[in-house]
Amino acid sequence: MSAARDEHEEAAADIAAVEQANTDFYEALERGDFDALSGLWLPGEDLTVSCVHPGWPVLTGRGEVLRSYALIMANTEYIQFFLTDVGVAMTGDTALVTCTENILSGGPAEEGNALGPLVGQLVVATNVFRRTPEGWKLWSHHGSPVLAETGEEEDEEPAA
Repeated sequence: MSAARDEHEEAAADIAAVEQANTDFYEALERGDFDALSGLWLPGEDLTVSCVHPGWPVLTGRGEVLRSYALIMANTEYIQFFLTDVGVAMTGDTALVTCTENILSGGPAEEGNALGPLVGQLVVATNVFRRTPEGWKLWSHHGSPVLAETGEEEDEEPAA
C-alpha cells in the first residue's frame, strides 16, 4: 500500500509542478519578462520547440519562437491572462496542459490616457511540457481563437 501511496504522491507533485510551470509562463508574459520567459522553454535545439499564436503560421526552433514573444512584448502595452478550464495530462516525462486564455490587452496609449483601449479575447491553448533536470520546460504552445457567437441563428427560417 505504501508503494501505491508514494506513486500517487509523486504523480500529484508532478502535476503541481507542471501547473506551476504553466502559471509561470503566463505570468512572465504579463510582466513582459523576456528573460524569465526564455528560461521556461526547452534549451538548445535538440528538441525543436514550436509555437502557434492565434492567426500566425507555425513557428519552429527556439530562436524563432523567442523572437515572436519579443515582438509581442515590444508591441503590447498591457496584457493579462485569466485561465479557465485548465486540465493536465501526463505520460512519462511529457505533460499536456489545455486551458482557455481569457485575455485582456491594451495597445499604445491615446493622448491623455495611461493605456490604450482594452480588448478582450478568448483563446484555447495547448501547452506541452517536457521534464528536464532543471524542471518542466515548454516544448510547444498552440493558441487558437474562439470565435464569438453573434447571437443570430444561422438556421432561422425566413419570415413569410
